Amino acid sequence: MTTYRFTPHIRSRGEEMKDKLDIPGWRARRWVVEACHSWMNRNRAILIRWSKKDENHLAFLMLACGLIAFKKARVAALEAAPVAA
Repeated sequence: MTTYRFTPHIRSRGEEMKDKLDIPGWRARRWVVEACHSWMNRNRAILIRWSKKDENHLAFLMLACGLIAFKKARVAALEAAPVAA
């Protein structure tokens, strides 16, 4: 792991709870995949597969990913924009 400069951050549940109680505003680190699944599960058509055709389900997945990317890009653009005084 060190040759690729990865830093492991898997901690026991007790350590996370201790930090959560001791440090105000502390949040646990989550894997990118966990966050992506969470964002995609907000879309009902993906969370519960209503469509019988694979093509329709794939289209909903692509639509959800596009919406997530659009929202992230919009937030980043708004944060980078200069504030008018």
